[in-house]
Amino acid sequence: MEANAFLLLPLGSAVLYALGALCLKRALGFGIGPWRVTFVSNLVLGILFLPMFLIGGVEWGAGGWYWPLVAAGTFIIGQVFTFLALNVGDVSVATPLLGIKVVLVAFFSVLVLTEPVPGAWWGGAVLCAVAVFLLSGRGRIERRRLLPSVLFALSAAASFALTDVLVQKYTPLWGAGAFLPTMFLAVAVGSVVFVPFFSGSIGGLVRGAGVWIWAGAGLMAVQALGMALALGLFGSATAVNVVYGTRGLWSIVLVWFVGHWFANEERRAGGAAMGRRLLGAVLMVAAVALVLAP
Repeated sequence: MEANAFLLLPLGSAVLYALGALCLKRALGFGIGPWRVTFVSNLVLGILFLPMFLIGGVEWGAGGWYWPLVAAGTFIIGQVFTFLALNVGDVSVATPLLGIKVVLVAFFSVLVLTEPVPGAWWGGAVLCAVAVFLLSGRGRIERRRLLPSVLFALSAAASFALTDVLVQKYTPLWGAGAFLPTMFLAVAVGSVVFVPFFSGSIGGLVRGAGVWIWAGAGLMAVQALGMALALGLFGSATAVNVVYGTRGLWSIVLVWFVGHWFANEERRAGGAAMGRRLLGAVLMVAAVALVLAP
């Protein structure tokens, strides 16, 4: 079990993600728009990772100076495809498909890292993907919007999965104090592409939304730091992502017990929906247990 202690990083990140999502969901309730939320989150990310430059690198530019920029690009592209999927389709289509990321990480781990992935991790990744489908529930889908939503969501999942594998491959070559802050500084700078899509002025925020957006952005940045450290320092992208997938479980727990603090009413979902979510949570725990098994 001690050998898997590093998985506490993605587990903590999963909890922080659930909290951050509740905060950002509350901020979106003020009508400030998802593009502004993404811009603020990425700005905080870039600032949070800046002190890591003090650590320094092992070999700056090892394997190519452009890889942090490539990783930043795939990260931003993943966000763009995510919002396109939500814009043209339904959340009940896009969100479950984004959960395919854990399976794609396993695929890219073999393709890019040329390393064998233990059979237990493949099983855990599959269980995690099924759990995400169940946790996301189902909804009525308009046939004409189904195909583009599916394509955008799958593209987002592939982009995020490739980002994780690139971080795992190149952080050890560069050093955590070189690759990670460079990548997320590029993410922050690159996020200016979202500014033209803001609703209102660049600095404008609806009264009351500021606290929620900054709290959510801060939590999202910290959890991203935890994930980046787990992937960059310890590798095992598939195992890390399966454990990180428990964010769905933590979201249910937080919504049920403290959701009302965030004006969240999801616990009012019907018995059938809660039953699916409970089954999804059980499968998620099973996936984590499978990965952590000796």
